Amino acid sequence: MGDISHEKGSATSLRGPNVQSPPKGFKVIVAGGGVTGLTASHMLSKAGIDHIVIERNSDPAPATGASIAIYPHGSRILEQLGLLEELQKLSTPMERLVHRRPDGSEVLENDYWGEIRKNHAYELLFFERREFLQSLYDQLPDKSKIVTGKKVVEVLESHDGVSVLLSDGSREEGDVLIGCDGIHSLVRQHMWDQADTISPGLISISEKKTMMTSWTCLLGMGPREPALRSELSAVHNEGYSFLIGTQPHRTFFFVFFRVDKPYSQYTRPRWTQKDADDAAARIMDRPVSENVVFGDIWRRRHRATMVDIEEGVLTRWFFNRTVLVGDACHKVTPNIALGGNSGMESMALLTNLLHRTLAAHPNSAKPSRATLTKVFQEYQDRRIPRMRKIVEFSNLITRVQAWDGFAMKATALYVLPYQSRTALGQQIGEVIRDAEKLDFVPIKPRPGRITWKEHEDAPDKVVARSKSSSSGLHLVYSQ
Repeated sequence: MGDISHEKGSATSLRGPNVQSPPKGFKVIVAGGGVTGLTASHMLSKAGIDHIVIERNSDPAPATGASIAIYPHGSRILEQLGLLEELQKLSTPMERLVHRRPDGSEVLENDYWGEIRKNHAYELLFFERREFLQSLYDQLPDKSKIVTGKKVVEVLESHDGVSVLLSDGSREEGDVLIGCDGIHSLVRQHMWDQADTISPGLISISEKKTMMTSWTCLLGMGPREPALRSELSAVHNEGYSFLIGTQPHRTFFFVFFRVDKPYSQYTRPRWTQKDADDAAARIMDRPVSENVVFGDIWRRRHRATMVDIEEGVLTRWFFNRTVLVGDACHKVTPNIALGGNSGMESMALLTNLLHRTLAAHPNSAKPSRATLTKVFQEYQDRRIPRMRKIVEFSNLITRVQAWDGFAMKATALYVLPYQSRTALGQQIGEVIRDAEKLDFVPIKPRPGRITWKEHEDAPDKVVARSKSSSSGLHLVYSQ
């Protein structure tokens, strides 16, 4: 795939004479709003593809969850969509990343934000999740494409299309159904049910149990804690860890607990507010810095909840006219905050492939189901290897922070504090540089120390690569 890296205004020449309007009547149904679903609407609009997004919440930006971080590979997609400038107004760069011992004392600190900026010429952005979603929604080119307060209750597929029954009795008809509806995806269940009917045995029990929970998380947010600096702080403990992030007017918190025995969706508990309160009570007096205990943050909270932290990558992301994107098919632990970025990246690749395919079927014939199968197969084949590596990398960060075994504790205490202050930035740079972006939308180049993968063959570029041997966190993402 060729890179498009030119100034705005040259879109006509970049798109080329063979790129035409997509076939009339071709429509994509997206199940699920959220980060992936709302960015899907922006991307499909850019590609000129008719679509509708079905979101079960009545509010497209509900006050749930805590924070979200956007790395440079997510930011350049947002820049292509024309969203980045407004989003940057909502985020303040942090002063540093710090790791702490159980007593709250520092074991290491570095300028993670500054290293990412130097490496990629984009800031690492940090938001309240609700504000991020609201900005995505507010900047939509056509809000009529988002239907809220309804959920998918039935999916019927034929050789020629897909029909989705909604909870209010209405139907949406389309050519492709994209499941962006998260870890407990109803679209994924429909896909499995259909595969079980048409091709028994195609979806194995092990596939259905791919997404396993080894960690639970108490997460939430509240006002700024006056005694905390502007930083992202990981606090090590035996079998659990704190992650505390601060912005000028907010404090976000995550507490990760190792479960006794990993479990799948079939045996997962249903967490209640009492469970969240009980979990907080057990750690109320634990330090999160030299002069703050968790109870100080908990008592001032605006909201908090207990959730499972599933992780895994499915081996089959599509069947017939249904295809999955984001947490519905690849789920990572959130300690290094690559989940939302990965969902946007997956949607960018799928949009690229649909855009290219539809350009070959202008104004008349729609692509056949066989053609769409080839599109989905290429999407799956290109994304699975990358997502498996990202899941492994995220898992490693989670385990180190929670001292999950002797090796992880030794790494946290006796290796990471003595490595180069630039090492983690270089390691995450390897993940960032390999990312997808939209290939039909121009983007202005930004010079950084680490070269994007699509530029590495350019004769005038020197590619910066990390040396994993310099770090105790061996980079599982290395080429």
